[in-house]
Amino acid sequence: MWIVFTFLAAFMQSWRNALQSQLSRDVKVAGVTLARFLWTGPIAACYLAALYFFLPPDLQQAGQQAGQQAGQANLQLFPAPFWGFVLGAALMQIVATGLMVKLFQLRDFAIGAGLAKSEAIVAAVFGALFFGTQLSLLGWLGVVIGAVAVLLMSKGAGVARLSPQVLLLGLACGSAFALTSLWVREASQVLTMPFPHSAAWVLFWVISLQTIVLLLFLYLRDRQTLAALWRRPKLTLAISVTSCLGSIGWFSAMALQAVPYVKTLGQVEVFFTLIVAGSYLKQKVKPKEMTALLLIAVAAILVIWG
Repeated sequence: MWIVFTFLAAFMQSWRNALQSQLSRDVKVAGVTLARFLWTGPIAACYLAALYFFLPPDLQQAGQQAGQQAGQANLQLFPAPFWGFVLGAALMQIVATGLMVKLFQLRDFAIGAGLAKSEAIVAAVFGALFFGTQLSLLGWLGVVIGAVAVLLMSKGAGVARLSPQVLLLGLACGSAFALTSLWVREASQVLTMPFPHSAAWVLFWVISLQTIVLLLFLYLRDRQTLAALWRRPKLTLAISVTSCLGSIGWFSAMALQAVPYVKTLGQVEVFFTLIVAGSYLKQKVKPKEMTALLLIAVAAILVIWG
């Protein structure tokens, strides 16, 4: 199931990135970042409501004892550590998205998305050092091969062509996305409710916080950017819809499996990204990028096997 959710997330994220790349030509970084979250909250709320309607959770199986008062049960549904992980993930994803949009503005779409995919190797290192994540030897091999593939795709005619600024932005972007993913998984793990309800609640609260923070920031500091989004309703809605569907996939997959595995398999997004870049954005796919795709396929097989 986590593999299916990961493929869904990768496919939707490639389209969301392409749409954000298009919007970034006319709208500032903060506005493009907000477009990702603006309509995602209501969609996430509908998804959560649909889960409870069609798949009502068994509270006893989720660890709730009979006879508890409603107020006590509600308090235990969201323990204190949950809010810390949700707040950290929400803020870090805003930072990561802003850095990725900046990459789109400095380089072309495929290179910017490729540099952001350094997330997988960073998630593996951070997970092993700080979050108790354990990977098999094949898992580590898959993560490393995936990182080499992304670097091969990103560097184009030579890594020297990429300025230190772009490389640092790419590493910072990948690190921010990695921390977001690790905290999202931790938030899902501390909840006592079953899957997929736990992942849906994490998604709803993370998205809601992100929308409130960005709306307040732009309302107080840059209302012209809000007006620019208002003038592009179809593109903004398309970004939000693809973002929400992608987030449902990521949050669900990370609730079921360790982040490094999910993110390494999620590098199949590069395949979708190159298709979108060639067909939708009319950017030429290079032979070196096809080689990177083969390496990513090897990495995905090793991760699944491991």
